[in-house]
Amino acid sequence: MPELRQPISAVLITKNAAGQLSECLASLVFCDEILVVDSGSSDGTQALAAKAGARVIDSEWRGFGPQKQFAVELAANDWVLCIDADERVSDELRESIAAVLLAPTLGVYRFARRNRFMGRYLRHGEGYPDWSLRLFDRRRARWSDDPVHERVIAQGEVGTLAGDLLHDSAESLETYLAKQNRYSTLAAEAALAQGKRAGATALLMSPLLRFIKFYFLRLGLLDGVPGLVHILIGCTASFAKYAKMLAFQKNRA
Repeated sequence: MPELRQPISAVLITKNAAGQLSECLASLVFCDEILVVDSGSSDGTQALAAKAGARVIDSEWRGFGPQKQFAVELAANDWVLCIDADERVSDELRESIAAVLLAPTLGVYRFARRNRFMGRYLRHGEGYPDWSLRLFDRRRARWSDDPVHERVIAQGEVGTLAGDLLHDSAESLETYLAKQNRYSTLAAEAALAQGKRAGATALLMSPLLRFIKFYFLRLGLLDGVPGLVHILIGCTASFAKYAKMLAFQKNRA
C-alpha cells in the first residue's frame, strides 16, 4: 500500500506563456492539482494549460505579489508549490518534495534555483543558488503585497530541500533588458511609496557594492562572460532604480 502524503497544488500565474509552458507543466505531473491563473493571454496559453489538465482561471492583473497570493488562495490544497511558466522541477527536487510531504516537520521550504542565461546555466554570482522559497503550507505563509520583487512571508523556521528549480527563460537579451527596465521603475515607485528617499550616495554605491558582492565574493567571475553580463545588468538595474527615484522626487517637489 503506497504511503500517504500531503496533497499539493502547483500554482502558476501566466500571461502569453504558451511558448514556455509545456515543459513546466510536464514537470508538475506529480502534483495533485495544477492551477493556472492567467491574465488575458492572447497566444493560446489558457487552452494549452487546460489541455494539459490544469484548472485555468482568467483574472485581471493585480501586481506580482497580490496576483500570486490570489492564486494561492484559490488552490484546492493547503500545500502549494509556486512556480513560473519558464521554470521546471528537476528530478531531484521532485523527489525531495515528495519525500518531505510524507511527514512535513515545517510549514515552509526553500530550494535552489538554477538560472540559464546566454545559453549557460550559471553556477555562481546572482545566478546560483538563488534560493527560492516556493513550497509552503498556505496557513503558515503568504506572498507579500509587493507589485514587483515579491517574496513569501513565512511563519517560523524555513527548511531547505535538495534539488534545483531550473529557470530556462527563452527571452532574448533585448527582452530581458526591457524587463529589467520595467522592474526598476516598479521598484522605484514601491520604495517611494514606503517613504524611502534616494540620494547620490545610494546612486553610486549600490551598483558598486552589488558588483563586488556577486562578481568577487560570490564568484560570479567563474561563470565567464554570461556571468559578467548577468551581474552588470543587475548593477545597471540598481543604478536605474535610484536614478528614477531621484527623478520622481524632483518631479514631485
